[in-house]
Amino acid sequence: MATASQILTGLVAFLHVYFLVLEMFLWTTPFGQKTFKRTHAQQVETKALAQNQGLYNGFLAAGLVWSYCATAGFEIRVFFLVCVVIAGLYGAATAAKQILFVQALPAAAALAVTILARG
Repeated sequence: MATASQILTGLVAFLHVYFLVLEMFLWTTPFGQKTFKRTHAQQVETKALAQNQGLYNGFLAAGLVWSYCATAGFEIRVFFLVCVVIAGLYGAATAAKQILFVQALPAAAALAVTILARG
């Protein structure tokens, strides 16, 4: 069960590194426009906001990676996974329903497995 926690947490961290790259560096590219279903003008207008979001996603990924090597790894992992779940729920409620499946659900699964593994 501990291995499953590490794998799922790694997946969530990877997703947030991907979100960082997408929001900070690919936002105004055709790929970014297609991903977020926005025009080039909309993407250019919101670029700074997206880069800020990307930076926060990077911090979430960093916290999850930190949980692998910190003395208080369990507590750190739980904290950052809860942060991701909350962010995913908020994003699903306010921005796009798909965020529930892309962000909140993987983090919730990792959180559940992490807690069960500690049991």
